[in-house]
Amino acid sequence: MLGVLRSPWVRIGFVVVALAGAAYAIASDWGPIVAALHRLPLGNALLAVAVNVVYLGCTWASWRAVLTDLGSRLGVRASFEVFFLSQIGKYVPGGVWHMVAASELGLDRQVPRRRSFSAIAVATVVAIATALVAAVPLLVLSGRSIAARGWLWLSLPVALAFLAPAVLNRLLALAMRVLRREPLEHPMTARGTAAATGWALLGWCVVGFQVWLVGLGLGLGRSSLVAVIGAYAIAWVAGFVVVVAPAGLGPRELVLGVLLAGALPAGSAVVLVIVTRLVQTVVDVAMAAAGYVLTRRAPSPATASTRGEDRAPSDR
Repeated sequence: MLGVLRSPWVRIGFVVVALAGAAYAIASDWGPIVAALHRLPLGNALLAVAVNVVYLGCTWASWRAVLTDLGSRLGVRASFEVFFLSQIGKYVPGGVWHMVAASELGLDRQVPRRRSFSAIAVATVVAIATALVAAVPLLVLSGRSIAARGWLWLSLPVALAFLAPAVLNRLLALAMRVLRREPLEHPMTARGTAAATGWALLGWCVVGFQVWLVGLGLGLGRSSLVAVIGAYAIAWVAGFVVVVAPAGLGPRELVLGVLLAGALPAGSAVVLVIVTRLVQTVVDVAMAAAGYVLTRRAPSPATASTRGEDRAPSDR
């Protein structure tokens, strides 16, 4: 299986399928997207694109903090290539292909597969946990009643627990045993976990601000920023849970539309979620393309600075 994954033809096929998924995310709603763009001020849309780039930078920094803490420090250029090229795998249904892609791209830069896979898995757990941590208090501060969504309160202590290094390390140890792999050489530390958590929380604030910018052009109130950040965080988690949906396409928009329906004029919630998806898909593809260009221009794969053994026999 690993030999097949390293085939250049398989990699090209993977990229083609991933890009097709991204194109489908746009083409499936092309008519409403065109109508929405006519209603949305151009300045809001362009600023939303710029803000989304910052959001992706936060997610990149969170993942890089985890990878460094686990023992592999990639340079800025190499980590950019690995992270953003692998992220296009989100558009392949299944929910794990970006992890597989990150593992293969990391191996080209002397990062063991198990370490790459563990890093993006931990970064994903941190993203989910921080989304819940951000969403619950923000929805409360916004003045919205969430009595009917009491499960959010129940999820809050669980989310906080998953941000504890001891819990993360036990989960990683269990995963290695299930996959019949050797344990990781370096556990997550409090410092590394705090860095990843901080970047992830900042990312939710930034992407919530991006959605809010789009909403302003569609009649959303200026005082709704806090509610939008919380609503998007919950919608992202919903999209992630439905693994068969490429990049959360469908479930994320449904939840976001429901949560913001009362804060927008009639019909504007649909426009908001469509434009938000368009902005994020375009930026995802653009950043992946930038990573590909950097890879092609590099004279040789960048190597990782590691602590301890870099590659175990089981990772080759």
